[in-house]
Amino acid sequence: MKKWPVRSSTLTGHTRWVTCLAYSPVGPRVVSGSADKTIRIWDVESGAPVGDPLKGHVDRIESIAYSPDGRHIVSGSADRTIRIWDAESGAPVGDPLKGHGTSIRSVAYSPDGRHIVSGSYDEMIRIWDAETRAPVGEPLISHTDDVEKVAYIPDGLHILHGPGGNTIRVWDVQTGGLVGEPLRGHTGWITSVAYSPDHRHIVSGSWDQTIRIWDAKSGAPVGDPLKGHIGHVYSVSYSPDGRYIISGDDGTIRTWDAKTGAPVGKPLEGHADSIECVAYSPDGQYIVSGSWDKTIRIWDAETGAPVGEPSKALTTWMSSAVYSPDGRYIASGSDDSLIRIWDAETGVPVDEPLAGHTDGVVCVVYSPDGRYLVSSSLDQTIRIWDATTGAPVGNPLKGHTGAVIRVAYSPDGQHISSCSADTTVRIWDAQTGVSVGKPLEGHTESVNGISYSPDGRCIASCSSDRTIRIWNAETGGLVGGPLEGHSLGIPSVVYSPDGRHIISGSYDKTIRIWDAETGTQVGDPLEGHTFGIASVAYSPDGRHIISGSSDDTIRIWDAKTGASVCDPLKGHIHHVISTSYSPDGRHIVSTSYDKTIRIWDAKSVVSSGDPLKERPSTPVTVMSSPDGRDVSETDNMTQIWNADMSGGVVSSGLYLDRNGWVNQANGGLLFWVPEDCQNGLTCSATLTIPTGGFGDVVRLDLSDACFGGPWEQIRTIPSISLK
Repeated sequence: MKKWPVRSSTLTGHTRWVTCLAYSPVGPRVVSGSADKTIRIWDVESGAPVGDPLKGHVDRIESIAYSPDGRHIVSGSADRTIRIWDAESGAPVGDPLKGHGTSIRSVAYSPDGRHIVSGSYDEMIRIWDAETRAPVGEPLISHTDDVEKVAYIPDGLHILHGPGGNTIRVWDVQTGGLVGEPLRGHTGWITSVAYSPDHRHIVSGSWDQTIRIWDAKSGAPVGDPLKGHIGHVYSVSYSPDGRYIISGDDGTIRTWDAKTGAPVGKPLEGHADSIECVAYSPDGQYIVSGSWDKTIRIWDAETGAPVGEPSKALTTWMSSAVYSPDGRYIASGSDDSLIRIWDAETGVPVDEPLAGHTDGVVCVVYSPDGRYLVSSSLDQTIRIWDATTGAPVGNPLKGHTGAVIRVAYSPDGQHISSCSADTTVRIWDAQTGVSVGKPLEGHTESVNGISYSPDGRCIASCSSDRTIRIWNAETGGLVGGPLEGHSLGIPSVVYSPDGRHIISGSYDKTIRIWDAETGTQVGDPLEGHTFGIASVAYSPDGRHIISGSSDDTIRIWDAKTGASVCDPLKGHIHHVISTSYSPDGRHIVSTSYDKTIRIWDAKSVVSSGDPLKERPSTPVTVMSSPDGRDVSETDNMTQIWNADMSGGVVSSGLYLDRNGWVNQANGGLLFWVPEDCQNGLTCSATLTIPTGGFGDVVRLDLSDACFGGPWEQIRTIPSISLK
């Protein structure tokens, strides 16, 4: 759930229209050129610009391209020069390439990266040595037309030339001569040409509002022109697998089946002006477009949805979010008893929520093969779901006598372990759902977290009793004594990917690293959070540790030195409940009591898009309840407004402030909640308070209560129920 990741759908920064763009062949970056005379490099995952704009040209940028190895960028400008740039630093490489007599309309690298080809309104095509920047041979002269577009044929021996007229020509690089007859058929100016990945076809776009496909060998047209655009076609491009063609016109992007020529889906709409350039990402998952509206937009190539586009908001907090093993989906559990699955790239919900639990879902986990989801709930049950269909698999797993706080799959997927507020750990057969052996007993308070060792031989558990215990996964026996050092309850524990260490996060505001074999503490505690820590996790490569805290922030630590890697990640406006890495380590996903899921770029540590609300991974800006009532978020707190109560008594909005006080919307204090009970508290008509981190739950039914001056309107004493 890239952009994205989280990803932003619209990249803004240019002050005039975007004339050209290109995807990096080696990473999630896009380079763009503009009529504002600058070049910008963007991180596609976060939508943030990379470094300062590249400046040097003195007129608009007409064309841009990456070298095949992604190390350099070449640009052509209306100032009659070509410039080469270092793609990483943005620094110019050598002096400008000069030789054309007028505006340079197109530049491209040869497939081997050794040469650059350029086309100009001076009716010439020039070839340059990419390393020495010297011209290679004599220019190829069109004689009759301006050179609008040039591109190397994948064999590197020929150049495709879309002149400013209505024909297409092919040149032999070695002889400098034309190959065959011009390709004729368009009745208007040809603006864009491209080769198919298999070299068999050529696609062209024209001001005659059509797209044409040509046989690259014979030059004959393939099928009828592709029609549908109602304005000039400015840009065309093949998908990396050659199955699709995209085109941009005076406001829309269209996708076509490259084999049949039929349109695929509806036009992509969002730009406010003509679309000057379109391209696929190297993996074919995204489409990027540049427009006269001064923006760059990123689209999901499969769904056509803008990446990072806001969606409607959740009205409940999400307790857990986890990536599927292949990184394509994010599953989240929430206090409304539902499980939601999101597309990790687009942030769009996948089908309807999974319903079955009768109380809040505390944890969701994918099986190692990604085929199943397992969930735990305050309703004291565990459920297994088919991750593809969303259907429940078998009956709920019952046995715990308190809220089931965490679940985990064994590395081989054969077993599920669970921990509960009933102070026990249980192991289940993942196929049959039958409890394996007796409950593992030893903790004296709620067991809040569990983690399998990478080899599946041991299980680590952490508890509100301030200890960590290690169990033999096969026999259920304790391995050594408890790991002690924290001064408050421990809600999270995780093994390192190599199994050598265990990390724990505590309400005492510290993270501790332990030697998994000896149980001794490694180094000093990691300190920096200003409130209790609710979640810790290792990066897949084991180099970093992330932590989420009640101070509303996420921190990244060097796992070897314990040093903080960067400034705290800020964006959530309430306690961070859970954090985890994507399988490839490129993103971090987090959930919070602010009712959002956020996706962060793990490398540049910026939030990718808006928070996910009713869709995860791409953030949302407005939150509305299903009945249309808004939720207002202000000053690091969330105010939840309830529907009118019977008898005309209106329940006030309640929120938990960062000092632990439950407040009315008007600022009146009701009562204080100890810090180790705050990570799990929900404010609504029924106030839910875990009594020991994630221990026994106290519920205060305030639906018929009235606060403040008109206290005499209270009709019943709020009932208190213990679970």
